[in-house]
Amino acid sequence: MRVTNGGVKRILTVLAAALTFGAAAPAVADAAPGSGWNDWGCRPSATHPQPVVLVHGLGANDTVNWFFHAPKIAAQGYCVFSLTYGTGILGPGVGGLASMRDSAAQLGRFVDRVRSATGAAKVDIVGHSEGSTMPAYYLKYGGGAAKVAHFAGFGANYRGTTLGGLDALAKALLTTVPGLGAIVRTACGACTEYLAPSAFLDDLARGGVHVAGPAYTSIVSKYDEVVTPYTSGILNEPGATDVVLQDFCPSDASGHLSQAIDPNVTGLILHALDASYTPKCTPFTLPL
Repeated sequence: MRVTNGGVKRILTVLAAALTFGAAAPAVADAAPGSGWNDWGCRPSATHPQPVVLVHGLGANDTVNWFFHAPKIAAQGYCVFSLTYGTGILGPGVGGLASMRDSAAQLGRFVDRVRSATGAAKVDIVGHSEGSTMPAYYLKYGGGAAKVAHFAGFGANYRGTTLGGLDALAKALLTTVPGLGAIVRTACGACTEYLAPSAFLDDLARGGVHVAGPAYTSIVSKYDEVVTPYTSGILNEPGATDVVLQDFCPSDASGHLSQAIDPNVTGLILHALDASYTPKCTPFTLPL
């Protein structure tokens, strides 16, 4: 199999971005002072009765993934909490590596902790990238549907990714290089689960990703270079709302990672959590 210079560049870009995104800061252990984020003394208001649980993407952690959106959500009067999940051989600052089945169970325990601390019957979940895929599994198979009112994912991914066509190379390496598959599964179980077809993606898709109960919102960008095709994040199922970022704001050039610092995504998240909030289109041109 021939790999072009463009293909190598894409691999290096994705890997460098993921490692930088995940390792740039340690995970939040508890409160982020002054932000209203991870304040375990917070009690939900009558206006926003569900605390919001933020779920990061693959290779990230909760500090880095949510430093932009979390304070803005909290400023609207929500109790906001986040976790770093699925850590492994790269240490506590790089999450999302474990099998998404195991991470879904970890998320379930965190949701129960938030519900217990706040007294809320249900939470809202907002996730980026793997933070959409893994919670969808939790809602479907981990009992989350009864505990979640709103579920909003951006940079969403429910059908895996081709990484711009590089999935064929990845599969070839995993099947032809002795022992590589076992090493990758140990180091990053979520990585192999994203390579369709996989048993995980088959289970998630069976009978539809969406389950009754929570209100689903899926936000995607046409310029996403990590989730390819970007339509992997479009649910197209009854009871779910799909939003293409450029349909809402044509000038927005967000790629995958930059959705974590995109004010238009903030507005769409707030609208997904509370339909009375009206988002506004703001020019945004960071394509990464």
